[in-house]
Amino acid sequence: MDRAPKISNLMETIRKCIEDGRYLDTRHAIQRQAERNVTRPEYIHALLNGYHEKRKDKFEEAYNAWNYSIRGKTIDARELRIVVSFDENNMLIITAIDLSKN
Repeated sequence: MDRAPKISNLMETIRKCIEDGRYLDTRHAIQRQAERNVTRPEYIHALLNGYHEKRKDKFEEAYNAWNYSIRGKTIDARELRIVVSFDENNMLIITAIDLSKN
């Protein structure tokens, strides 16, 4: 199977998915957000105002999809890394990591 191509206009695609309400938390993301006290408004703010950390992107063979890393700050300046992927219709929130705790 050919590898899915990376999204070239990633930040624009993320913004559009958020504006359209086309994003879903995966089970893993819900669990990690609870453990790390990261709320939906916090990760949305980080996604809208952050930047693409290309070197952290990872291809997931099992899903034939790219996981993209976005780094941004919450309103109260906590540093987050949000990992997102995409299916046919939606942006999938894979996990949220609070980098301020490291």
